[in-house]
Amino acid sequence: MSDDFASMPRKRIGAGIVALDDQMRVLLVEPTYQSIWEVPGGLVELGEPPREAVARECREELGMDVVVGRLLVMDWVPPRRLPDDGLMLLYAAGPIDTSQIILPPEELKSWLWCDSEMMQERLSDFMFRRLEAALEAIFKGTVAELENGYAASSGVR
Repeated sequence: MSDDFASMPRKRIGAGIVALDDQMRVLLVEPTYQSIWEVPGGLVELGEPPREAVARECREELGMDVVVGRLLVMDWVPPRRLPDDGLMLLYAAGPIDTSQIILPPEELKSWLWCDSEMMQERLSDFMFRRLEAALEAIFKGTVAELENGYAASSGVR
């Protein structure tokens, strides 16, 4: 590998699902390692396509195969706890049979179907904005491009 290539910037990529029940509530999971809830998903490994990563993460976190649907959100996130920036992707998910969920006790405490108010109580502000954009994308049939949870400006006028 050339020195030029080795010095090129890298980005973290995360991928999650947005699963809805028949009351339009979102499936959230409660990690053991932090107080803020998340959607099922996780980091994309080197050489792994994001769609495959989120399917793998759902198998690991929910103990089941999940149908990964269309891309809903691409959200660029600035460095925060980690020194690099990243792209966070949210995909629609097929129906989830919650009777089949088996949580890994070392990683997740619980799961819950959440309406907007419950999501706002449990999620970080940027994740709440990202999920709100994902729900809008579901209903409009679009894909949301965000920057830190806010609509990205195209600069085109």
